[in-house]
Amino acid sequence: MKWPEAIRLSRPLRDVRLAAPATPAEWEERLRQREQAGYERGRLDGERALSEQLLRQRTELLELHRGVLESLRRAVPQVVEQTESALIHLALEAARKLVAGLPITVDMVEACVREALAQAQDAAEVRVSLHEEDLALLRRHNSPLVHATADAVRMRFEASSEVPRGGCLVQTRFGTIDARRETKLRQIEQTLSA
Repeated sequence: MKWPEAIRLSRPLRDVRLAAPATPAEWEERLRQREQAGYERGRLDGERALSEQLLRQRTELLELHRGVLESLRRAVPQVVEQTESALIHLALEAARKLVAGLPITVDMVEACVREALAQAQDAAEVRVSLHEEDLALLRRHNSPLVHATADAVRMRFEASSEVPRGGCLVQTRFGTIDARRETKLRQIEQTLSA
């Protein structure tokens, strides 16, 4: 094999030996071996680079996974709280609509007054304020509440525009017991929201 041009060196070569003369088949075998060695080096370098890349991607995926889990861990309590709040609001709205749609009966008005009177224990004088139609309903049905004359308690019933249908206000010398529907619903809402 001849080189097309001469190679000029800046210094003389030392300890240079001529390679053993080789046949073209031997040169081809050497070239094939070098090519094979280069291929193996390239393959190993590629595998190593791919392994490093896969390791980096796995690490990134694990960090992303942890981030998603942490976000969910923080989001779940918020979702639960928002859901609870929405359910409370929905339940109260349903209760308001149900209560508003109930017909006012003597039993209902009597139950409301009895409940308020139970809270006004130890009161010698009691003034019960009812909606005008509710008071007329009790009187028309001869409710024992309106006609009760207990020795220990003097009750006086009066109509009031402050009291909507189905509720009452009980006033004693110690204060007022608010048994109106709106007040009860507001108290339930405050209790559930706390």
